[in-house]
Amino acid sequence: MGLFKQLLKFLQRPLRPLRLNNPLCTTNQSSPPIANPKSKIYNPKSNMLSVPEAIRIVIEQTRQLKPERVALSSALGRVLAEDVIADSDLPPFDRAQMDGFALRSADTESAPVRLRVVGESAAGRGWHVLMRAGEAVRIMTGAPVPTGADSVQKVEVTSEADGFVEVYERTQVGQFIVSRASEVRAGETVLRKGETINAPKMAALASFGYSEISVGAQPRVAVLATGSELVRVDQKPCADEIRDSNSFSIGAYAQLAGAQVERLPLAGDDPELLQREIAEAATRFDALILSGGVSMGVYDFTKAALRALDAEIFFERVSLRPGKPTVFARLCDALVFGLPGNPVSVSVTFNLFARTALRVMQCDAEPALVEERAVLARSVKGSVERASYLPATLLTSEDGRLLAQPLKWGGSSDFVSFTRATALIIVPEGVRSVEANEVVKIIRLPS
Repeated sequence: MGLFKQLLKFLQRPLRPLRLNNPLCTTNQSSPPIANPKSKIYNPKSNMLSVPEAIRIVIEQTRQLKPERVALSSALGRVLAEDVIADSDLPPFDRAQMDGFALRSADTESAPVRLRVVGESAAGRGWHVLMRAGEAVRIMTGAPVPTGADSVQKVEVTSEADGFVEVYERTQVGQFIVSRASEVRAGETVLRKGETINAPKMAALASFGYSEISVGAQPRVAVLATGSELVRVDQKPCADEIRDSNSFSIGAYAQLAGAQVERLPLAGDDPELLQREIAEAATRFDALILSGGVSMGVYDFTKAALRALDAEIFFERVSLRPGKPTVFARLCDALVFGLPGNPVSVSVTFNLFARTALRVMQCDAEPALVEERAVLARSVKGSVERASYLPATLLTSEDGRLLAQPLKWGGSSDFVSFTRATALIIVPEGVRSVEANEVVKIIRLPS
C-alpha cells in the first residue's frame, strides 16, 4: 500500500495511540541520538530542569540529518558538512602589492638610479623572462613578480621615460611583495566542518575550486498554532479572538536557523484534531513546533495529545522565565517542541531550545546561542524560583563598553515591545535583582 493511502487509512480510523513501531514511523535521519548514561531522565514530579540541562538534553536527543551536496551558488548560509582543503598555494606566486616597478634591491643601493624597463607584468598576464641586473619590469597590483626581481618600488617614487625608469628611493628585499603560499599552503584545511558559510567563506570556497560543497540538510519543520481564540491573519477578530502571530514568528525564526518551513492550519482546541495533526506531521517533517496548549489549563491539550500518541517526552517544565511549560519530545523520527502560547515566551523558548535542535540537524559545531557579557544599563528584577531571560537592546557606550539596555515591557504577552529586542539578559535563578553597571550574561537574538 502506498504511503498516501496508508496515511489516509490511518486518519480515517478511530483515534488511538500511535506506537513507535507504527509503519508510518519511517526513518529519514542518518545518525542515532547520542546515548549518555549520565543523562538526567526527566521526571515531571521532580524539580524543573535548568536551562543548560534542557539544552544539553536537546543536543543529545537530536540526530544530524544526512548531508547533501549543493552548488556553490546555493551554499550561502548553509553549514559545512566537510572540511575545506586548499588545492593550491595562496597566493599561487609571488605577488605585487603595489603598482610600480619590479627590480633587484641591490640595484637601488645608490638611489637615485636609472634602470632599463624591459617589460610589463599585469594581473593575468605576467612577464616570464629572467630579469637581470640593471633592469626593471613595470608591474601592476596583483601581478606575478618576475624571476630575478626581489622587490617592488611604488610608482609614486619613480619616473619613466624613453624606455628607462628613475628610481628615487632604495628598496629592501621583499618590499611590496606577498610571497607565494604566505597565506595558505596546498593541503591545508581552510574551513572546518560545522562552520556556517558566510560571504567571505564563499570567496574561499570559490578560490579553491569548490563548485559544489557538502552541507547539512535543511530540516523540514512544521509549525502549528493551537487555541480556539486564534483566527487567520486575513480575518477580523471577533470578541474573545486574536490573530495568529506565533506561527509567523516561529516560522521566521526557523527560516533564520536554516529550516524549510510549512505552517499548518490552525488546530483550535479540538483534542482529536490536534492528535491527528501531530501524528500526520510526525511522518512528514523532521520537527514539529507547536505553540499554546502546554500549561495546566482545562483547554491545554498538547501534552495530552503527545501522551496519547505514545511520544517520548524528554522534559515538560524548565526553570525559565518566561517559558516554564516548555515541552520537548520525539514522535517517530520527528522532534516535537511544545512552546507556551504567549508571544515573548515563544521567541525565548524557540531560540533556546528549538533553534538548537535545528542547528544540530545541520551539523553546526556550535548549535546553541553563545553567551556573552555586557554591562547592565538599568537595574532589572529576577526570580527566586527560575532563571530570567529578559529582552534588551545592545548599544556601545562612549568608552567602548557593550551595554545591555533592558526593554520596558508588560510581560510575556507584550510582543510589540519585544520587536525592539536584540538580546536577552540572563538573570540566574535565585537572584532577586541586578543593579545598573553590573556585568551580566547575554545572548544575542538571531535577526
